[in-house]
Amino acid sequence: MSQQRSEHQVDVDELAGQLISHLVERDLTLATCESLTGGGIAYALTRIPGASRVLRGGLITYASDLKVDLAGVDADWAERYGVINETTAVEMARGALEVCRARVAVACTGVAGPDPQDGHQPGEVWLAVAMREKPQPAIVTRHLLLAGDREAVRSQTVAQAIQLVLDQMR
Repeated sequence: MSQQRSEHQVDVDELAGQLISHLVERDLTLATCESLTGGGIAYALTRIPGASRVLRGGLITYASDLKVDLAGVDADWAERYGVINETTAVEMARGALEVCRARVAVACTGVAGPDPQDGHQPGEVWLAVAMREKPQPAIVTRHLLLAGDREAVRSQTVAQAIQLVLDQMR
């Protein structure tokens, strides 16, 4: 029995394949720190043959306290401003670099829905990519306002996160 994939899945597979190729060519490793995607970025990458050469692993920090405990997000910041913001995404990416001992890390935090969280509407997402450089990691962020239901927001976040890493590698 053959299984058909959606057009979106094909696009994510293509992006993931490109990213794995770029990482292999440059002898770089990658880590993820994911919230609303629940490991979806790492899953998309591990679908691609050769991922084991470059994917170090990831942190699934779905609960806010795990962003602090596992990824090193500042507890006072998270308490005061919440976890859906640029600073949290940056700290999550930096944390993944350190914990997973990778050269590149991508992080996402946001609201998939259906309900708002901490005053943020479904579809609001922050992405961050950290690339290990001396003396500090180089950081790039992107703020997304995505449309659609919960699954659409999550799948768009996976694709956008992979694309952001690709953009930084080109």
